[in-house]
Amino acid sequence: MSKVKFELNRKGVAALMKSENMQSVLQGHATRIKNRSGSGYEQDIHVGRNRANARVWASSEKAVRETYENNKLLKSVK
Repeated sequence: MSKVKFELNRKGVAALMKSENMQSVLQGHATRIKNRSGSGYEQDIHVGRNRANARVWASSEKAVRETYENNKLLKSVK
């Protein structure tokens, strides 16, 4: 058996996590979740210090109530 040494390229991983490709993947996931949730939800993507982040949130009063009472966003993730 041979010993394999693996060294993680941290700068490369950081660049990958912030890349346009990663942002488009996140955009796709956020759009699907938003569409499953119905009206009254919004989405956003921003690049943080370590990675790109996507979020979906309830923006209308009705959507906030649905999310609070029925876990609408959580169910839309599945």
